[in-house]
Amino acid sequence: MKSKFRFFVFFATMCLPVIATAQNATYNYARGVNFNQYSTYQWVSIEGVAAPDPHLDEAIKQAIDAQLAAKGLTKSKDGAQLYIAYQVGFPREKEIAQYPGPRGTYGPDWPYGRDYGDIYSSSPISTATSATIQVGNLVLDIYDSSHKELIWRGNVSRAIDPDNKRNSLNKAVAKLLKNYPPKAKKKA
Repeated sequence: MKSKFRFFVFFATMCLPVIATAQNATYNYARGVNFNQYSTYQWVSIEGVAAPDPHLDEAIKQAIDAQLAAKGLTKSKDGAQLYIAYQVGFPREKEIAQYPGPRGTYGPDWPYGRDYGDIYSSSPISTATSATIQVGNLVLDIYDSSHKELIWRGNVSRAIDPDNKRNSLNKAVAKLLKNYPPKAKKKA
């Protein structure tokens, strides 16, 4: 029995560094949105939340561009169907912000939802009033450009590794966008 316990302790100890450095990705999206209708996107900026280093900013955008291209989306400079924005908690934690629309900030916390038919469900994709991006995390927001509504948000932990930025970033973005576009649930 003691040898089994020792083996378990040894195995658990060896796995601990892997568990501690694992990247976790989560996402949420507006129910009822047909993500297959979108084929183009363009980058938009949310003031004060981009990476502080222009090289890191470019690396993040390139990693996201590569994944979106693999999903069949085409980058555009004008008139795109989707707006894409990212936020990063680097080098410190930050409050999550929203892309501002023409009449203010719209998104999951916007208290006066607008009705666009049955494209968007009556429930927002998030009910939190505020959230914080942890150090090293990357948050990606995808907005419907015609309504300036947040339709998809993903968050991946440990995306920015100061020692190996490019490699961990590419893996993190691949995990982040693994479930984009979200699969439509079949009705029973």
